[in-house]
Amino acid sequence: MITEKEIITLGKGALRAEIEGLKHLENSFPDDFAPLVQSILQVKGRIILTGIGKSAIIAEKITATLNSTGTPSIFMHAAEAIHGDLGMVQQDDLIIALSHSGNTPEIKYLAGLIVKMGNPLACICGNKESALAKLSQWVIAYHIEREACPLNLAPTTSTTLQLALGDALAIALLSSRNFTATDFSKFHPGGNLGKKIYLTCGEIASQNEKPEVQSTDSIQQVIVEISRKRLGATAVFEQDKLVGIITDGDIRRMLEKSVSLQHLAAKDIMSKNPKVFSSKSLAAEALELLKQFKISQLIVADEDGKYVGMIHIHDLYKEGLV
Repeated sequence: MITEKEIITLGKGALRAEIEGLKHLENSFPDDFAPLVQSILQVKGRIILTGIGKSAIIAEKITATLNSTGTPSIFMHAAEAIHGDLGMVQQDDLIIALSHSGNTPEIKYLAGLIVKMGNPLACICGNKESALAKLSQWVIAYHIEREACPLNLAPTTSTTLQLALGDALAIALLSSRNFTATDFSKFHPGGNLGKKIYLTCGEIASQNEKPEVQSTDSIQQVIVEISRKRLGATAVFEQDKLVGIITDGDIRRMLEKSVSLQHLAAKDIMSKNPKVFSSKSLAAEALELLKQFKISQLIVADEDGKYVGMIHIHDLYKEGLV
């Protein structure tokens, strides 16, 4: 039976083969890369990616990446294209075909049809002399000595390089378009990623109770308010003005001093000038502030300085931001 050490050696060997392929690609970067990016930026239609076999799977992933970074794209399977799906190609679309050999029958046939239709054609392939490359206006070529597969059969290094080139295209395009985090958020509203870009402090604070006491309130009243509102702290006001914050840590430190509670008020133990965050600020930014100052609560206020409520670091855990 194969040993654990031998398994690890095999795994590292596969990674090494693919890393070497990526290094070679970086050192012999395709000349047509920049012209293709410039042409895509001018395209009025969509980018259509196509392929067959493992290259089709990579083409699907590149399609998803382009869509999420501001380049409208669709995937068209090469085999399905020649059986009706070619109808999805519109006049202003640019097609990018992926094929390691560039000579598979479906790809050669499809490439010829695309050229006859008059659509611009680019390819990502491992053979500059292939039928696909000769039909393409832009050839994004890569070279590998062998696949990571010990049999040199299963697409491994070749698909890694295809995927990397797709990522390189997406990054070059989004940077050229000055695509911002706000733009990115429009296409990623769901999940934790969407929350990091969309969720505001005000939205979280509005779900919580609003702990608050007056500066003259007794320590007993402060403890009751902190316990009742379940945020481990309370804001302190003098009439309508926010003047401080009291946390459960402040209460513990006060009790450790063994002082009499009878004559103490909120103003005697509060921390002045508490950290206040805008209700419109992102919750992800609040998380960084909590980490920076090693605190657990933040007071949230609106644009007019009106107290909105409080957020606790546990709220951010619940939202999946931590």
